[in-house]
Amino acid sequence: MTEEAIATDTAKPESHQEEPRPEPIKKIAIICSKGTLDMAYPGLILANAARMSGIEATLFFTFWGLDIVTEKTIDHLHVPTVGNPSMHIPTMLGGLPGMESLASLMMKKEMDHLDIPTVREMIEILSDAGAELYGCRMAMDMFKRTKEDLVPQVAEVISAMDFYDKAAGAQILFI
Repeated sequence: MTEEAIATDTAKPESHQEEPRPEPIKKIAIICSKGTLDMAYPGLILANAARMSGIEATLFFTFWGLDIVTEKTIDHLHVPTVGNPSMHIPTMLGGLPGMESLASLMMKKEMDHLDIPTVREMIEILSDAGAELYGCRMAMDMFKRTKEDLVPQVAEVISAMDFYDKAAGAQILFI
């Protein structure tokens, strides 16, 4: 067989129809479940990008993710150095006193250098842009927190079932 014959045998018939375009995303709901500095930003940045694109954004803070919107912890989030596969240092070094503080300081310094808003500023930006922020009722009860413990941008504390009602029709992201 010639090369031409082989190519002809595997060729697909031409289609004159355009591929259907996917529906544009109109709404996202982001579940923020981790309260470390490196895990706070992905959800906040995605929600901000959504609002800048005209997409509705809802954020649901549950379990340790509540630290992102708790008044006492929002300004003290840290980067974990032990058990973090992205930290390219041996676990033994990461466990040394002061390593977590050093890693957090370095990340904050680099973010400041790049003019990336702090977590508190991101929460304010999101609220001002119309994003909806909610705390998880069950996690709040587990950690003995009240609505007054949260930053004012959190609209209310809701159950997981209420979250699903608010997220109806949204693309849901778990972070």
